[in-house]
Amino acid sequence: MKTAIFGFSASGKSDLFAALAGPAAAKAGNRAMVKVPEPRLDPLVELFKPKKTTYSEIEYLDIPGGGGKGRGLGERVLSEIRPYDCLLAVLDAFSGLNDPVAQFRAIEADLMVADLAVLEKRLERMALDKKKSRDLVNPREEEALARCRELLEAGSPLRQDPDLAASPLLRGYSFLSAKPVLYAWNCPETEIGSFKTPKDAAGLAHLAVSAKLERELAEISDPEERGMFLQDLGLAESALERIISRTYALLGLISFLTVGPDEVRAWAVRRGSTAPEAAGVIHTDFQKGFIRAEVVGYQDFERAGDFKKAKELGLARLEGKDYLVRDGDIIEFRFNV
Repeated sequence: MKTAIFGFSASGKSDLFAALAGPAAAKAGNRAMVKVPEPRLDPLVELFKPKKTTYSEIEYLDIPGGGGKGRGLGERVLSEIRPYDCLLAVLDAFSGLNDPVAQFRAIEADLMVADLAVLEKRLERMALDKKKSRDLVNPREEEALARCRELLEAGSPLRQDPDLAASPLLRGYSFLSAKPVLYAWNCPETEIGSFKTPKDAAGLAHLAVSAKLERELAEISDPEERGMFLQDLGLAESALERIISRTYALLGLISFLTVGPDEVRAWAVRRGSTAPEAAGVIHTDFQKGFIRAEVVGYQDFERAGDFKKAKELGLARLEGKDYLVRDGDIIEFRFNV
């Protein structure tokens, strides 16, 4: 899953990207694969002592440019972020030269105006097609687009109607205001604990962060030294893990786990996925030949302490094709191809 990092000039987005990517990857280019924190793997690694431990990953892209004070983001930035699944917008709340609330509103407006332009062009084309033959136009698509226009003209991003934003009828349009977005309010490190952000909403999250501090932390390779640095600042943890976890949640993803002596691994799957769909994330053959899934919920595993005890306590379940995977499920798939 891919996330675009963007913002106005000098907002601190490049510092935040460097913190996410790590110093070496940030110097190498503007793309980075970032591991999703998964503390539930630790006791499983301790138990199985596998040859390999693998985390889920999110791809981040640092979008260069962005308008200055009093200007919009620009068509190039809006065009470049369109293919991405999630957006991470960085706001300047540290320099005192910009109003971050105004930047937030400007970005939201830019996303909606760009969507309106795509929408109007498509509706015009539909009107011409209907004159030739009504069979050329899908009435359900036309109805969905009319609802989109209604929302946008009222100043509401499409993500405010989650069912509409996720409609397969609109998938090909890649509407910007339908995409989930995390706003990172880049504030001074002294204000992280007290900085007030707007409330989260459907497909929308906010987080106070110091991009400069996160970049400095990322450059400290020793975990103990990094912890002491945070302690000196009076902080319990870096904001970086929360940024990654929030992005993961906004993408609508959960994790299921697989275990064994060769590998302990976290896999990303969309919330609401069935057991066969989760099996297909590992390999298409697993989905095609799916028979059953042996499932132990993570909390049940913690309660039992190991898999043998979980089975003795009746906490291991055999689930079929209709089972909806839950976050933290430890699964072994049975299949035949």
